[in-house]
Amino acid sequence: MQPLKKILVAIKDLDAQSMPAVRKAAQLAKASAATLERFHSLSDTILVEALDARRVSLKDFETQRLAQTLNRLEVIAKRLRQHDIEVTCAAEWDYPPAEAIVRRALRSKADLIVAERHATKHVAKWMLTYTDWELLRQAPCPVLLVKLPKPYHRPVVLTAIDPFHENAKPARLDAALLKGGGQVASLLRGRLHIMHCVAPATLIAANWTASPVIVDTEQTSMAVKRARKALVSEVARHPLPSHRLSVVQGSPREAIPAAAKSERASLVVMGAMSRSGFKRLLVGNTAEAVLDSLTCDVLVIKPGRFQTKIPRRSRGAQLMAFPSTMTG
Repeated sequence: MQPLKKILVAIKDLDAQSMPAVRKAAQLAKASAATLERFHSLSDTILVEALDARRVSLKDFETQRLAQTLNRLEVIAKRLRQHDIEVTCAAEWDYPPAEAIVRRALRSKADLIVAERHATKHVAKWMLTYTDWELLRQAPCPVLLVKLPKPYHRPVVLTAIDPFHENAKPARLDAALLKGGGQVASLLRGRLHIMHCVAPATLIAANWTASPVIVDTEQTSMAVKRARKALVSEVARHPLPSHRLSVVQGSPREAIPAAAKSERASLVVMGAMSRSGFKRLLVGNTAEAVLDSLTCDVLVIKPGRFQTKIPRRSRGAQLMAFPSTMTG
């Protein structure tokens, strides 16, 4: 992760009483002396018939709404500037929201995007929506998705890496994860915890039990020792703040959320891979399940040289007109 010079925080609800993403982005901006840009995309649909009924032109309506949005952003920006944080505001007619945020990040050359999870009433409060996944998949820079409302206070930053670089995972991604985890932990005066998951040896059970039985064999113990040695060797190659190492037995989809919960982590740092199709986001379904299972904030980092495929040109306002009916 690059040194933070420009942080883009996406505002989804201008009238929200609480804005955790803004508060946490401000903490990072203050600690890193970075510029904080507050951005809101005007992505709601405009009904052409409603404009006609009000005798308002599309251009005038867009201009008025844009001015109102910028004024609202400035009200909150003034409070942040009182804490010696350099804050700018931006708003644009563009859709869908994930693409709009990515386009703004490209134009502003943001080093980090901070956004709240796009909550819905139909999923668990920590699960990610389509907008969240698209933002993670397409963002050109690291993305901090905020799930917890409380501000950071000497947070535990949990970073999960694979020192063996399995599943075609490049070594440079683990280097980026360690750098990003150490960077955030230092900025927030938190504690860095680096972990690796080892699949335990299992014995296929007979009919008298419904699930596999995990057996603590000599082979498993050797695998744990080998993994810890590799983890120590990998971490030693990178300049990091004070940290804790651990090797846990279990699948990542279960072990990482469990470790985050037991350690009371405020933030988990994970990696994303560039792959074709929808599965290009992360290393298979396992990592996607981990992200949905985590109830704390998540910082997702891609390896270097990632290039988003989002078009640079804004879509503008989203218009809708009801089909006209003709009677004979």
